[in-house]
Amino acid sequence: MQAERITIILSEIFPQSTIERQTDKSWQVANETIRILILLSDDGSWLRILTPIAAQKDAQPFLENLMEANFDGTGEARYGLGQNVLWGLFQHSLESLTEEDFCSAIASVVSLAEKGLSQAFQGVIENRIREIVQAAKTQGQTKEVTYQMIERFYQEGMLGGLDQPAEERNSFLAAWKAQLDRLWEE
Repeated sequence: MQAERITIILSEIFPQSTIERQTDKSWQVANETIRILILLSDDGSWLRILTPIAAQKDAQPFLENLMEANFDGTGEARYGLGQNVLWGLFQHSLESLTEEDFCSAIASVVSLAEKGLSQAFQGVIENRIREIVQAAKTQGQTKEVTYQMIERFYQEGMLGGLDQPAEERNSFLAAWKAQLDRLWEE
């Protein structure tokens, strides 16, 4: 792919966004929901696409889940840490990169940014629920007793806040119940 095509392709992908060519080796795309940086290496042989996802301190509890996602869940994009930021990123040799692959990589990086930390958070929650299920079964509890325990934790403020609106608490409890139902037999 030729570096001269990058601005044109970005304009086609993001017609309503601000696209700035900051130097002959860097571009920035920005709109109300995302900021993407496209950088070429000093010698122009490698292309990197980056988008910030979260502060590193916010991502810290989810690093294991993010690395697992890198292994088989992120496609051609990856999560990475740099400058105290969790980034969605893609790197490739510019010479062998096709325009179709460039467009696909942009979509993959945008997808990581749109997911934010929610998918990693869900992974952590699922692991916690599995631990609760395993502990409950070890103690001989039924699924119903386990759900009642979780409900009591919410009422006592151990899960969720005591000032949490009832509608929100009920929504969370329904999600816990659905997860217990799904994971109980595993």
